[in-house]
Amino acid sequence: MRLTCLLPLLIVVVFQLVPCESAGLSPYDLSPGDTAQVHRYNISQFANETWGFVKQPVAWNDSDWLKVGATGVGTFLIMQVDQPIRDVVTKDQRYYRTIPMEAGRLWAETYPPVLFFTGFAVHSWLAGDVRSRKIAFEIAKAMLYAGSVRMLLGEALGRARPYSNEGHKSFHPFSRHSPSQDYQSIPGGHCVIGFALSTVLSRNASPVWLKVLAYVPAGLTFVSRIYQDRHWTSDDVLGTVIGYSIATWVVDQHEQGESRVRVASIFPLTVSVALD
Repeated sequence: MRLTCLLPLLIVVVFQLVPCESAGLSPYDLSPGDTAQVHRYNISQFANETWGFVKQPVAWNDSDWLKVGATGVGTFLIMQVDQPIRDVVTKDQRYYRTIPMEAGRLWAETYPPVLFFTGFAVHSWLAGDVRSRKIAFEIAKAMLYAGSVRMLLGEALGRARPYSNEGHKSFHPFSRHSPSQDYQSIPGGHCVIGFALSTVLSRNASPVWLKVLAYVPAGLTFVSRIYQDRHWTSDDVLGTVIGYSIATWVVDQHEQGESRVRVASIFPLTVSVALD
């Protein structure tokens, strides 16, 4: 998890060395309000938006705090049925190492975010395509923010994982236990990362089927972490909300009030701009 958080920051620094080609785009390539014309997706923008993310809670309005409260209450209510759900879901472990379960686990490991970032970054560099640069930039930011929030909350709450058999009400805030991951069950880290990555990809996709497809591996992540007894259901619910919310905020910084950059297909990689 720590590698997942630190890698995007290092990659963004390296990405700063690749010049942004938005200034060379023809007016016929982009609409006047296109995000590609007003964002350069460099380290300076990264620093400004990161500071904006850090101070977000100060700017939250009543609606935002209501959502936070609802998420907290919902998570607490699901906690009350965590143990019965665990008993039912983990009773039959025949599918523990099956492809769907392992695919769900791997989706939120270090490799997929880095591979997607590298693919879009390389395409941006080779094709001079600022649209691909935007997606790579958003993946890096979402991974860094989501991973950092997950680590802070995980250590602060210190919930014991299901396999520890301490029960769903066992919490050890800021525990020095080794390995520390044993008491960092909530929020579910794989769901935080998996849904953050899926949300960035979905928001930048154009066809509805591709938007939906982007969430399939994240859905498998949700199921696999509970089935493999790594998280309580409430852990994954909270992790899903955090990952989705952070990634949505990241993409919104570049698209609010502007035309959306879209990925029309992955193979071959085709990026288009929707004129809303």
